[in-house]
Amino acid sequence: MAAGAELADEVGLAALTMGGLAERVGVRTPSLYKHVAGQDDLVRRIAALALEESAVAVGTAIQGRSGRDALAAAAQAFRAYVLAHPGRYATTVGLEPAGPDDPLVAAGVRALAAFRAVLRGYDLPAADEDHALRTLRSALHGFATLQAAHGFQWSADVDESFTWLVDLLDRGLRGS
Repeated sequence: MAAGAELADEVGLAALTMGGLAERVGVRTPSLYKHVAGQDDLVRRIAALALEESAVAVGTAIQGRSGRDALAAAAQAFRAYVLAHPGRYATTVGLEPAGPDDPLVAAGVRALAAFRAVLRGYDLPAADEDHALRTLRSALHGFATLQAAHGFQWSADVDESFTWLVDLLDRGLRGS
């Protein structure tokens, strides 16, 4: 799994293949099927790994913080994860759990738990929590994936723009 995740980060999710992974680990492609059921299973396992890793990164970053400090720490940790692991992060987008026992379910819950903890530092009505989580995910995902794809080509400093985004999110969460 680790080799598949590393390969996805290097070549991108679209270029991740069972053949490429077999070559990476020095085996013939059929040998991989002793460990994964196929390409879809490989991607699902990498997605669960990515969700777990990003949950740990964000959860660790927010320890002892609240409010804007927790938001900024979570945002920076999430962005750093996506920039360091663009291929494995890409596996997490749009993948539906196969059932209640799918490891994606538990990993997804842990990934959201860190952001739910951030939201506890704001005076949000419980009915707004899902909206706030979607807003955070949309904004942070969009920024990080655009940056990872070199989508910011103009002269403004990207770090300053990210701080601006965090400030905007903070003002929005405080004003809700």
